Amino acid sequence: MSFDFALDGALPPGRIARAPRRRAAPAPASEAAVPQQLPLAPSGAPARPRAIVAPRTPFAAPAPVQAGANGVTRDGRRWSEDGWTVRVVSNEDEDGWAVEALRDGESEPVLVAPWGTERDGRPPRPLDRSAFNALVKSASEILQQHRRQLQARLHRRLTVSARDAQWEVTLDIVPDEFEPYALLAAFDESGERVAQEKVMADFKLTPAAARTWIEGDFR
Repeated sequence: MSFDFALDGALPPGRIARAPRRRAAPAPASEAAVPQQLPLAPSGAPARPRAIVAPRTPFAAPAPVQAGANGVTRDGRRWSEDGWTVRVVSNEDEDGWAVEALRDGESEPVLVAPWGTERDGRPPRPLDRSAFNALVKSASEILQQHRRQLQARLHRRLTVSARDAQWEVTLDIVPDEFEPYALLAAFDESGERVAQEKVMADFKLTPAAARTWIEGDFR
């Protein structure tokens, strides 16, 4: 066995010399902690003043609708209960608001009346229990008046003297859509109906016409 040593500082055979590694110098703490920012405006350019935004008037939203299982709705603009619906609408004839009351199942309101606004004069005054009851009461009175007028127009009654007796004669109009007609009837002093005849819907019931009909043997 022989040992050959390299002369003059040469490396042994079979090994490759490696360059020494260099470690990167750590960045200063101040540069690593502060993020880089882009300039918002070119240097030396004058700053533009911001536009003044006028404050907006707060909008009063209506109260949320409260709907029950029985079709009850209570809201500042709409109140439905007991077969009636009262709602606040825009007044078509003039500026402002109006309130109308409708019966359930009908498209035309029974009552239409002007409605006030809040103190600032813009949003309408909200509905409440007392306003709903008052409007429904007024609408019910209007309906009753219409029924009385319709009853008076469709039913007439008068008393005449004929054949030495007192007679009560009635005229009931049947408003049929295609062929309206009327029923003319006579009742004696005991209240028993003696005769009834079908006449034209425009028959004019007067004391003279009733007396002529009775004296003519109800013809």
